[in-house]
Amino acid sequence: MSASPTVTPAEPLAGARARFRAEALTRVLTGTGVPVVVRAPGDGTRLGSVPTHRQDEVAGVVAGARAAQRDWAARPVRERARVIRRFGELVHRHRETVLDVIQAETGKSRVHALEEMMDVALVAGHDARTAPGILRDRRRAGAFPVLTRTREVRHPRGVIGIIAPWNYPFALAGSDAVPALLAGNAVVIKPDAQTPFSALTVVRLLREAGLPEAVMQVVTGPGDVIGPALIDAVDYVMFTGSTATGTTVAQRCASRLIGCSAELGGKNPLLVLEDADVQRAAEGAVRASFSNAGQLCISMERIYVPQRLAADFTAAFVAATARLRLGVGPSWEYDVGSLISTAQRDRVQRHVDDAVARGARVLTGGRPRPDLGPAVFEPTVLADVPPDALAAREETFGPVVSIHVTSGDEESIARANDSAYGLNASVWGSARRGADVARRLEVGTVNVNEGYAAAWASYAAPMGGWKASGLGRRHGREGLEKYTESQTVATQRWRPIGPWPGMSNTAYYRVISTAAGVLRRVR
Repeated sequence: MSASPTVTPAEPLAGARARFRAEALTRVLTGTGVPVVVRAPGDGTRLGSVPTHRQDEVAGVVAGARAAQRDWAARPVRERARVIRRFGELVHRHRETVLDVIQAETGKSRVHALEEMMDVALVAGHDARTAPGILRDRRRAGAFPVLTRTREVRHPRGVIGIIAPWNYPFALAGSDAVPALLAGNAVVIKPDAQTPFSALTVVRLLREAGLPEAVMQVVTGPGDVIGPALIDAVDYVMFTGSTATGTTVAQRCASRLIGCSAELGGKNPLLVLEDADVQRAAEGAVRASFSNAGQLCISMERIYVPQRLAADFTAAFVAATARLRLGVGPSWEYDVGSLISTAQRDRVQRHVDDAVARGARVLTGGRPRPDLGPAVFEPTVLADVPPDALAAREETFGPVVSIHVTSGDEESIARANDSAYGLNASVWGSARRGADVARRLEVGTVNVNEGYAAAWASYAAPMGGWKASGLGRRHGREGLEKYTESQTVATQRWRPIGPWPGMSNTAYYRVISTAAGVLRRVR
C-alpha cells in the first residue's frame, strides 16, 4: 500500500488559518450540561469543549426558535433568499477556514472536505434562485370553470429539527437547513457529539449573512437523550443516519403525527457492464468506493463484474487502489484520510476479519495504519466474499469493497437488487445500455459512468432512498416542499355549489349530472 512515510498532524481548530475559534463558536450554545471535549480523530488533538444541553432545556430552545420563526416567515421569500445567497457566498469566501474545521473534526482528506464545502455553497446558490418560483402561490383548476377560483398556497411547518451525522457534518447541517429556512421555518440542529464545530460554523456564517439569531439554533448532547427531546418539540424532522436509528425516529414522529424525512443506510452496488471500458470503470470505481474513506452513505461497497471482464477489471482496480495516497493532514496530496474514530476502525476491521475467516481473499489493504493515525485504515479490496459474511450483508461504512464475478449483466442486475437497501448505484458501460440498466435497479439514484457525485450534485432532481434506505427526498422541488404545509384556497363566485333556492333535488340532479358530463370531457 502506497502511503506517505511521515505523519502530518491535522491542523487544529485553533490553527493559524482557523479564524473561528472554538470559544467563539460555542457562544451560540445555551446548554448548562456537562461540557464534552472534542478531539481530532486524525491525531487526537484537543479541539475544544462544548457545553451540552440537558433534556429539559431542549423544549426551551425550540420555543425560542418558534417565537422567532413568525417574523422570519413574514418576510418575502425573495428577502429570505438574499440571506441564503449571502450565506453561500460567505462559505466560499471563508473556504480555507471551513476546510480546516471539517478536516479537524472528521480527519478526512482535504479534497473530500472540499467536496463537502462546495456542496453547501452550491446548494445555497441553487435553492436561493429556485425557491421563489417553487414556493409561489399556484393557480389550480377549480370545481367549476369561471365560477371557482382555486389556488395552492405553501406555508412553513414551523420549527424543523435536523439531526445531522458525523460523516458530512458541515454539508448535512448546511444543505438541509437551507431549504428549511427558505420555506420560512426556524431550524434547530442536533449535530453528532463528535462533530459539533462544523454545525456551529454553519450557524456562524448564516448569522453573518443576516439570519436572525434565534431562527437557527444548535442543541448538543448524547443522541439518545437530546434526540427524543428534540423530536417531541419540533414540527418536522430531517434525519440522516443508520436504518435502525431512522426507524426509531420515524416511529417517534408517527406517535406525534408529524412528518419526517430520513436518509438511511446503503449497501450500494457498482455494475461493470459487458460493454464497459474496463480501465475507465476501474478508475471510476476507486473514487466511488473510497471517497471520505468509504464513510459515505452513497459510496460503493459491492462491485459486480461479468466473468469475461473480471480478470482485467480486478487487476486494474486493485492497482489503482494501491496507488491511493493515504495520510492525515491539510496537504492536498492525500487521497484518503482517517476514519472518524477508533470504534469505526474496529468495525471495519471486524468486517474484514469475518470475511477472511469465511473464505474471502484480501487483494489489497486490509490493515489499520497506526503509523499514520489512530483511526486510519487502508483502502481494501476483497474477493470471494460469501453471502453470509458481515461485509456482504451489513453496511461497512469504511474503505472496504467486495468484487463479485457474475455470468453477465442479467445476473449483475439481479444480485444488485438482492438487498434490503436501495440508496444509490453506479453503472459503467455505454450510455444507452447504462441508462437501460439504471431503470431496472431498485435504488433512489443511479449514476451512469460516475460513482455518486453526478446524481448528488444535480440539485434540481430529488435524491433519496428506496426500501430500508429511507423515506422522503433531498433536493429538487420535493426537497423544498417537504418543509411546507400545502393549503388549498377556493373562492366561489356568484352562488355556492348546491341547489338554488326553490330548486328541487330532482332538478338539481339533472343540472349537476349534465354539468359533470361536460366537465369530464374538458378537464
